[in-house]
Amino acid sequence: MVWLYLAGAIVCEVAATLSLKGSATVPALYAVVVLGYLVAFGCLAAVLKRGMGLGVAYGLWAAAGVALTACLATVLFGEAFTVVMAVGLVFIVAGVLLVETGSRHDDLAVDPAASDG
Repeated sequence: MVWLYLAGAIVCEVAATLSLKGSATVPALYAVVVLGYLVAFGCLAAVLKRGMGLGVAYGLWAAAGVALTACLATVLFGEAFTVVMAVGLVFIVAGVLLVETGSRHDDLAVDPAASDG
């Protein structure tokens, strides 16, 4: 269920951001902007309430949001999508994967109580 809330947060945030761009020509989209961000933050709060770590949840939310927004802005608004942007998105995704992997408690974690100090 936590993943559904996270997906909802991502979709609503991307919809709100894209609507913000579209509201320049269609002012009625401001309603979508406000509602989208409210629902996105509500879903993100539900994710955190269910125990997902803040760094992981926010990292996934932000990375997916940036990637989807960049891709959809290209399709919907004809904005540029360059090789440099693609490389940047790969780095963002890699960074989020490292944060998520590093947040797991496993044998690689340092236990300060176990030191010989």
